[in-house]
Amino acid sequence: MAAKQDELIKSTMARTPVTLYGRELAANQRIPLNLDWVEEVRVNTSAVERRAATLGARRSVKKEWQAAWLLRAITCMDLTTLSGDDSAERVRRLCAKARRPLQDHIVKALGIEELHLAGRKGLTCGAVCVYHAFVETAVKALEGSGIPVAAVSAGFPAGLSPLAERVEEIRRSVEAGASEIDIVITRAHVFNGEWNALYDEVAAFKEACGPAHMKSILGTGDLSTLRNVARASWVAMMAGTDFIKTSTGKEAVNATLPVSLVMIRALRDYAERTGMAVGFKPAGGIKTAKQALDWMATMKDELGRSWLEPTLFRYGASSMLGDIERQLEHFATGRYSAAYRHPIA
Repeated sequence: MAAKQDELIKSTMARTPVTLYGRELAANQRIPLNLDWVEEVRVNTSAVERRAATLGARRSVKKEWQAAWLLRAITCMDLTTLSGDDSAERVRRLCAKARRPLQDHIVKALGIEELHLAGRKGLTCGAVCVYHAFVETAVKALEGSGIPVAAVSAGFPAGLSPLAERVEEIRRSVEAGASEIDIVITRAHVFNGEWNALYDEVAAFKEACGPAHMKSILGTGDLSTLRNVARASWVAMMAGTDFIKTSTGKEAVNATLPVSLVMIRALRDYAERTGMAVGFKPAGGIKTAKQALDWMATMKDELGRSWLEPTLFRYGASSMLGDIERQLEHFATGRYSAAYRHPIA
């Protein structure tokens, strides 16, 4: 089981060379905490908000190009169920949808039966994200598909349980078969400026992940300021995280374009300084195909083509898939279908 899991992780995260401004980047790894980098962070909130307000209008993707972008969005989607009433049957249905995200008649109408994306035969979602209790169920349901299972860990969503318990939870999820771990940071470390404590926490989580890919959830809706968001991003990246992620989806405010823009530019500055690439995952509140296009356009404008691959970009979303299906069916047939005809779980 362990050997098979390691093979899945390596194949899932294998990627073509990542470049930024023509410079090839390495995968991220832990570096010493540089407090000068953290303290020098400044964010012009008004400028960020003005820039974010223009993002949806900067690119107009139409017709077959829009269909192609939406197909790419599907491959970057972490289908997620994190509800109190989750069940094994719901998780199995979600896994079946991740394997075949589009209904057969849409696939045939688009002529993409033999499409290969994200290194897999056929069109699939990027991952399935579940609580630890359902990791084994999801692993079994996705066997042979190449789709990784992501587990939310480290005291999700508050991150307030004892550190030793959070670390052990990560280890149990990896042992159960999760090849990606979405951890949540202690937000109080950010409020109090306890950057050494935050660095040590994220580094401990990364070590517990072993070969599994780690995404650090900052809980941006709780961080009060964009400067806090940028500083937390820098510390998590220096501690060795593979992705930075906006939200748990449980905060009052989740992924927004201003917050995403600040995090994306932190990724860019970090890559320029270290020569290492970190991925980005907006999560919570992203529900429409139009929003998917807005975030993809932002990634391409700010970071380039390399960040439109599931190895470096994921959406934390599920309901968005239904709207993408509707848009693709409209492209193929000229007719919009009712939303209830596109179930996701």
